[in-house]
Amino acid sequence: MLKGFTRWTGNTPAAMAGPNQVMRLNVFKSKIHRATVTHADVAYEGSVTIDRDLMDAANILPFEAVHIWNATSGTRLVTYALEGPRGSGAICVNGAAAHLNKPGDIVILATFADMAPEEARDYRPTVVRVDAKNRIVHAGDTAEKPGPVLDSLGILS
Repeated sequence: MLKGFTRWTGNTPAAMAGPNQVMRLNVFKSKIHRATVTHADVAYEGSVTIDRDLMDAANILPFEAVHIWNATSGTRLVTYALEGPRGSGAICVNGAAAHLNKPGDIVILATFADMAPEEARDYRPTVVRVDAKNRIVHAGDTAEKPGPVLDSLGILS
């Protein structure tokens, strides 16, 4: 057994939480929006290699968990980030995930962070928008806009 870890008892985290523990929320931290997959390498160990400039702009650290949502095929998966060459525009999906993401596919790379509810209320995620060559068009804490379905219902008019 690893030092500092306890054996799984089958209890859910909520059942194990004591009266003085603070609830943590898993909150959207950052994303690289509509990046283009540049490479897919089935033979490489699993991960996604991301241009280091894009990682920095989106506050993604090496080995951090990254969700890949493929807007072209509709697949979703979770892997981890590896640092790619700065300025390369690299988005290389590696390992088994390469079966679900092909060069030219449009993807969203998203990260999440655990926060206390008080912190989460004021937190604004970082959104990095890129062009077709994965060059940064805009980066910052821009507000997300609701999808067109809300407009079609007349809620926003």
